Amino acid sequence: MKNLPIDPCPVNISDEDIFEAMKEIRGYLDITPGDFKEIYGFAFRQAYKRLTQTIRAKDIMTSKVITVGNDTPLRDVADLLYRHDISGVPVVDQDQRVKGIISENDFIFHMGDHETRSFMGIVADCLKNTGCIALTMRKQTAGDIMTSPAVTVGEASPLSEIASLLSGKNIRRVPVTTSDGRLKGIISRVDLIQSFCSLDA
Repeated sequence: MKNLPIDPCPVNISDEDIFEAMKEIRGYLDITPGDFKEIYGFAFRQAYKRLTQTIRAKDIMTSKVITVGNDTPLRDVADLLYRHDISGVPVVDQDQRVKGIISENDFIFHMGDHETRSFMGIVADCLKNTGCIALTMRKQTAGDIMTSPAVTVGEASPLSEIASLLSGKNIRRVPVTTSDGRLKGIISRVDLIQSFCSLDA
Protein backbone atom coordinates (compact mmCIF):
# COMPACT_ATOMS: atom_id res chain seq x y z
CA MET A 1 0.00 0.00 0.00
CA LYS A 2 3.02 2.29 0.19
CA ASN A 3 2.49 3.58 -3.36
CA LEU A 4 -1.05 4.79 -2.64
CA PRO A 5 -1.61 8.55 -2.50
CA ILE A 6 -2.00 10.14 0.93
CA ASP A 7 -5.69 10.70 1.52
CA PRO A 8 -6.50 14.28 2.60
CA CYS A 9 -10.12 13.38 3.40
CA PRO A 10 -11.38 11.62 6.51
CA VAL A 11 -12.38 8.01 6.00
CA ASN A 12 -15.71 6.88 7.47
CA ILE A 13 -14.71 4.06 9.84
CA SER A 14 -17.28 1.31 10.19
CA ASP A 15 -18.01 -0.83 13.27
CA GLU A 16 -16.37 -3.72 11.45
CA ASP A 17 -13.20 -1.65 11.00
CA ILE A 18 -13.13 -0.96 14.76
CA PHE A 19 -13.71 -4.66 15.51
CA GLU A 20 -10.92 -5.72 13.14
CA ALA A 21 -8.63 -3.11 14.65
CA MET A 22 -9.38 -4.31 18.19
CA LYS A 23 -8.54 -7.89 17.19
CA GLU A 24 -5.09 -6.72 16.11
CA ILE A 25 -4.30 -5.26 19.55
CA ARG A 26 -3.07 -7.95 21.91
CA GLY A 27 -3.88 -8.03 25.61
CA TYR A 28 -6.22 -6.12 27.90
CA LEU A 29 -7.30 -2.63 26.80
CA ASP A 30 -7.62 0.14 29.35
CA ILE A 31 -9.09 2.87 27.13
CA THR A 32 -6.95 5.97 27.44
CA PRO A 33 -6.38 8.68 24.83
CA GLY A 34 -3.25 6.81 23.79
CA ASP A 35 -5.13 3.55 23.41
CA PHE A 36 -7.88 5.24 21.46
CA LYS A 37 -5.31 6.77 19.12
CA GLU A 38 -3.78 3.35 18.58
CA ILE A 39 -7.18 1.81 17.86
CA TYR A 40 -7.96 4.65 15.50
CA GLY A 41 -4.71 4.05 13.65
CA PHE A 42 -5.51 0.36 13.20
CA ALA A 43 -9.10 1.15 12.20
CA PHE A 44 -8.01 3.80 9.74
CA ARG A 45 -5.63 1.42 8.02
CA GLN A 46 -8.32 -1.27 7.94
CA ALA A 47 -10.87 1.15 6.43
CA TYR A 48 -8.31 2.43 3.93
CA LYS A 49 -7.43 -1.10 2.89
CA ARG A 50 -11.09 -2.09 2.59
CA LEU A 51 -12.01 0.95 0.49
CA THR A 52 -9.04 0.69 -1.86
CA GLN A 53 -9.89 -2.95 -2.51
CA THR A 54 -13.66 -2.58 -2.90
CA ILE A 55 -13.93 0.70 -4.84
CA ARG A 56 -13.65 -0.10 -8.54
CA ALA A 57 -12.73 1.92 -11.60
CA LYS A 58 -16.37 2.02 -12.71
CA ASP A 59 -17.31 3.67 -9.39
CA ILE A 60 -15.08 6.74 -9.79
CA MET A 61 -14.35 7.09 -13.51
CA THR A 62 -15.52 10.03 -15.60
CA SER A 63 -17.79 8.50 -18.25
CA LYS A 64 -17.99 11.50 -20.56
CA VAL A 65 -14.51 11.53 -22.04
CA ILE A 66 -13.03 14.05 -24.44
CA THR A 67 -11.17 12.17 -27.15
CA VAL A 68 -9.36 12.73 -30.44
CA GLY A 69 -8.76 10.53 -33.44
CA ASN A 70 -5.48 9.25 -34.81
CA ASP A 71 -5.71 11.76 -37.70
CA THR A 72 -6.74 14.80 -35.62
CA PRO A 73 -4.34 17.68 -36.48
CA LEU A 74 -2.09 18.65 -33.60
CA ARG A 75 -3.29 22.26 -33.79
CA ASP A 76 -6.81 20.97 -33.01
CA VAL A 77 -5.54 18.75 -30.19
CA ALA A 78 -3.67 21.67 -28.63
CA ASP A 79 -6.75 23.90 -28.91
CA LEU A 80 -8.91 21.19 -27.33
CA LEU A 81 -6.58 20.79 -24.36
CA TYR A 82 -6.48 24.56 -23.91
CA ARG A 83 -10.25 25.13 -24.16
CA HIS A 84 -11.11 22.33 -21.75
CA ASP A 85 -8.18 23.05 -19.40
CA ILE A 86 -6.97 19.46 -19.44
CA SER A 87 -3.49 18.06 -19.89
CA GLY A 88 -4.20 14.96 -21.99
CA VAL A 89 -6.78 12.92 -23.89
CA PRO A 90 -7.16 9.36 -25.21
CA VAL A 91 -6.67 8.76 -28.92
CA VAL A 92 -9.39 6.41 -30.21
CA ASP A 93 -10.34 4.75 -33.49
CA GLN A 94 -13.80 4.70 -35.09
CA ASP A 95 -14.87 1.85 -32.79
CA GLN A 96 -13.80 3.79 -29.69
CA ARG A 97 -10.85 1.50 -29.09
CA VAL A 98 -8.02 3.28 -27.30
CA LYS A 99 -4.93 3.53 -29.52
CA GLY A 100 -2.86 5.84 -27.35
CA ILE A 101 -2.73 8.91 -25.15
CA ILE A 102 -1.64 12.40 -26.16
CA SER A 103 -0.64 14.86 -23.47
CA GLU A 104 1.19 18.11 -22.89
CA ASN A 105 4.31 16.07 -22.25
CA ASP A 106 4.09 14.55 -25.74
CA PHE A 107 3.99 18.05 -27.23
CA ILE A 108 6.92 19.20 -25.11
CA PHE A 109 8.97 16.10 -25.94
CA HIS A 110 8.43 16.39 -29.70
CA MET A 111 8.93 20.15 -29.82
CA GLY A 112 12.28 19.90 -28.12
CA ASP A 113 15.41 17.97 -28.88
CA HIS A 114 14.05 14.84 -27.16
CA GLU A 115 16.09 15.77 -24.12
CA THR A 116 14.03 18.85 -23.30
CA ARG A 117 11.20 17.72 -21.06
CA SER A 118 9.94 20.96 -19.55
CA PHE A 119 8.05 24.05 -20.65
CA MET A 120 10.97 26.30 -19.73
CA GLY A 121 13.28 24.09 -21.75
CA ILE A 122 11.09 24.77 -24.78
CA VAL A 123 11.15 28.51 -24.05
CA ALA A 124 14.95 28.39 -23.79
CA ASP A 125 15.19 26.61 -27.16
CA CYS A 126 12.86 29.17 -28.75
CA LEU A 127 14.96 32.07 -27.43
CA LYS A 128 18.17 30.50 -28.72
CA ASN A 129 16.81 29.91 -32.22
CA THR A 130 14.88 31.95 -34.76
CA GLY A 131 11.22 31.17 -35.26
CA CYS A 132 8.84 29.00 -33.30
CA ILE A 133 9.86 25.36 -33.07
CA ALA A 134 6.17 24.42 -32.83
CA LEU A 135 5.72 25.34 -36.51
CA THR A 136 7.31 22.04 -37.51
CA MET A 137 4.30 20.28 -35.96
CA ARG A 138 1.66 22.08 -38.02
CA LYS A 139 1.21 19.20 -40.46
CA GLN A 140 1.39 16.45 -37.86
CA THR A 141 -1.49 14.58 -36.27
CA ALA A 142 -2.23 13.01 -32.89
CA GLY A 143 -1.02 9.66 -34.19
CA ASP A 144 2.40 11.12 -34.94
CA ILE A 145 3.29 11.99 -31.35
CA MET A 146 0.89 10.08 -29.09
CA THR A 147 2.20 7.65 -26.48
CA SER A 148 1.23 4.16 -27.59
CA PRO A 149 0.17 1.64 -26.49
CA ALA A 150 -1.81 3.40 -23.80
CA VAL A 151 -1.76 2.18 -20.21
CA THR A 152 -5.37 1.22 -19.39
CA VAL A 153 -7.41 -0.43 -16.63
CA GLY A 154 -10.63 -2.43 -16.65
CA GLU A 155 -13.93 -1.36 -15.10
CA ALA A 156 -13.43 -3.84 -12.24
CA SER A 157 -9.89 -2.72 -11.40
CA PRO A 158 -9.63 -1.84 -7.67
CA LEU A 159 -8.61 1.59 -6.47
CA SER A 160 -5.40 0.22 -4.96
CA GLU A 161 -4.28 -1.12 -8.34
CA ILE A 162 -5.12 2.13 -10.12
CA ALA A 163 -3.29 4.25 -7.56
CA SER A 164 -0.20 2.05 -7.76
CA LEU A 165 -0.32 2.16 -11.57
CA LEU A 166 -0.48 5.97 -11.73
CA SER A 167 2.31 6.25 -9.20
CA GLY A 168 4.51 3.55 -10.73
CA LYS A 169 4.13 4.80 -14.32
CA ASN A 170 4.25 8.46 -13.22
CA ILE A 171 1.14 9.29 -15.24
CA ARG A 172 -1.75 11.64 -14.50
CA ARG A 173 -4.66 9.71 -15.98
CA VAL A 174 -5.62 6.25 -17.18
CA PRO A 175 -8.40 5.25 -19.60
CA VAL A 176 -10.91 2.64 -18.43
CA THR A 177 -11.63 0.10 -21.16
CA THR A 178 -13.61 -3.04 -21.89
CA SER A 179 -11.85 -6.35 -22.48
CA ASP A 180 -11.62 -5.56 -26.19
CA GLY A 181 -10.12 -2.12 -25.64
CA ARG A 182 -13.21 0.08 -26.06
CA LEU A 183 -13.19 3.28 -24.03
CA LYS A 184 -15.64 3.40 -21.12
CA GLY A 185 -14.23 6.24 -19.05
CA ILE A 186 -11.12 7.86 -17.64
CA ILE A 187 -9.63 8.24 -14.16
CA SER A 188 -7.28 11.01 -13.08
CA ARG A 189 -5.26 11.48 -9.91
CA VAL A 190 -7.86 14.02 -8.81
CA ASP A 191 -10.58 11.36 -9.17
CA LEU A 192 -8.65 9.11 -6.78
CA ILE A 193 -8.47 11.80 -4.12
CA GLN A 194 -12.10 12.85 -4.55
CA SER A 195 -13.28 9.24 -4.30
CA PHE A 196 -12.48 9.23 -0.58
CA CYS A 197 -14.38 12.49 -0.09
CA SER A 198 -17.53 11.52 -1.99
CA LEU A 199 -18.03 7.80 -1.37
CA ASP A 200 -19.37 6.49 1.93
CA ALA A 201 -17.49 3.75 3.64
